[in-house]
Amino acid sequence: MPVDKYLSILRQYWGYEDFRGIQRSIIESIGSHKDTLGLMPTGGGKSITFQVPALAEEGVCIVITPLISLMKDQVTALRKLNIRAAAIYSGQSHQEILEILENCVFGAYKIVYISPERISSDIFQTKLRRINVSFFTVDEAHCISQWGYDFRPSYLQITEIRKLKPGVPVLALTATATHEVVKDIQEKLLFKKENVFRMSFARKNLAYIVRHADNQKLEMYKLLKAIPGSCIIYTRNRIYSQELAEQLCKEGFSATFYHAGIHDYLKDERQNQWQDDKIRIMVATNAFGMGIDKPNVRLVIHMDLPDSLEAYFQEAGRAGRDGKQAYAVIILDGKELDLSRRRISQTYPKIDYIQNVYEKVCFYLQMAIGDGQNVTREFNIEQFCRNFNFHPLMTKNALSLLDKAGYLEYRDSEDGTSRIRIKATRNDLYKVIDKQKEIIVNCMMRHYGGIFVDFVYLDEELVSKETNIPRRIIYQELSEMNKWGIVDYIPKKKIPHITFKRKRVEASHIFLPDSVYKTRKKEYTQRLKAMQEYCLSEDTCRSRILLTYFDEKSYEDCGQCDVCKKRKAYEISDEEFQEIKSHLIKQLENGPIRPDKLDIIGINPDKLHWVLEYMRGHEEIRQEENLIRLVN
Repeated sequence: MPVDKYLSILRQYWGYEDFRGIQRSIIESIGSHKDTLGLMPTGGGKSITFQVPALAEEGVCIVITPLISLMKDQVTALRKLNIRAAAIYSGQSHQEILEILENCVFGAYKIVYISPERISSDIFQTKLRRINVSFFTVDEAHCISQWGYDFRPSYLQITEIRKLKPGVPVLALTATATHEVVKDIQEKLLFKKENVFRMSFARKNLAYIVRHADNQKLEMYKLLKAIPGSCIIYTRNRIYSQELAEQLCKEGFSATFYHAGIHDYLKDERQNQWQDDKIRIMVATNAFGMGIDKPNVRLVIHMDLPDSLEAYFQEAGRAGRDGKQAYAVIILDGKELDLSRRRISQTYPKIDYIQNVYEKVCFYLQMAIGDGQNVTREFNIEQFCRNFNFHPLMTKNALSLLDKAGYLEYRDSEDGTSRIRIKATRNDLYKVIDKQKEIIVNCMMRHYGGIFVDFVYLDEELVSKETNIPRRIIYQELSEMNKWGIVDYIPKKKIPHITFKRKRVEASHIFLPDSVYKTRKKEYTQRLKAMQEYCLSEDTCRSRILLTYFDEKSYEDCGQCDVCKKRKAYEISDEEFQEIKSHLIKQLENGPIRPDKLDIIGINPDKLHWVLEYMRGHEEIRQEENLIRLVN
């Protein structure tokens, strides 16, 4: 395919004059029908690398991504550009999915997004055989690697669809991958030969900063006052995200919160308000941010330590995507490092704890030994933990490990489908509803036969698109009619459930392979340690630490992180640093010394302070009862 063709498509649909970074190389590679892996940092323009060749090639590009919000946003954006696109995800009816796949068979779409959980379904694999696929795109490709920080077993099903379409190439994309993960992605996706394109992970406009503060919130307020513009504040706790947003509002800041537990219409509303700069600060768990294309975020604050440098790099990278100066700040209060060390035992509970959770789940769901294969039951995890006195986080992690080991599958993010029935007669209905409600009711009547007789499944998004009424308003109007007794409206909700993948076994027979437990626990521990060392480091440029972690050599400091700024202020070279440190260690090797008894003649006080702070931060020395001692 001539490059001019790709440029023509880029200019026609997106209005850009040329490709940037490695976009052109990736497009040419997949356009030549070569299996291709693209490593592009957050904001690097991944979507263009599959959207442009999808329009240039015959057939349908199938995009596998775990991000439902990304699917919906991109489908909406593509349709606005008159590009035929659709998405298949949880919450859709069997008929909706069937219609999309049938349309794919007849070539009605150029790009179709699908969640990894859906690709193993019989309906998808049956229809796939008849679909003319131009190429597969695997987004967030690190999820397929057992060495990756976000391994998802459902991604392994991609191998099966490759076997169904052996001649169709694969484009894999990710923003975070070490050398080990890069190799594993290509092996898992059955690449015919290694073919990797890398974009530099360096973000020259982004200053990485770690602040040690006794009062986290006070430090946060200072940052928000000093750095104007849009901001994301990450926390690990849903309740805390709400509390923090409310406190920020009381202090006069414009803020809201976001986590996986809030209703979909609230997610959409809050995301749009923040995206449109109507709200400045989004306080969120890591459920927020994937697929968000907001270029003018000036500040990303982490109030808690992420589990890995991969996760941190993605979240921090949401700042400054417009190329202008931005800041990524971790605020530590002294407790967080200790708390992060406890996560290892919480994320990987002991085997007997996992066995106990399995046994109690079977008891709770009344599943007998030898029964249960492919049986799905609703599962209220909060009630379960209360009944059996289990720690909620450890229980979720135990269920996740049982999932990876093939015993059962726990899902807390599947959307149920809304249901509605009109109770009033047609005549009575139109007597009491206003014009807006009438528009909604007429739309439902057009699409759902038997709505006056029995409950029907309702897609609020479809009604919203047809009536041009926002989903939150439709929800409010239907809820109001429900209160009046005109309709019975059951809004969709998150319905956690457990599916038994095999027959129930004795808890003592539960076996977790090393690849599920021991090896992954070791990998998790190493990643968490790398994250902790990043925060404790006070002598190495933070950008260089990140680039080195992702196997990218950097020979110069960024000049703008907190380490570089301090070093510049003290004007201390590596040679001076090592010389002062060695001088101090020689004195302390003979035992603890009072600070005023140290031999520091001729040493600049600021430089001495810098070295002492570094050694304290790395727990190389400790000061107790006015004595400085070496830590063994």
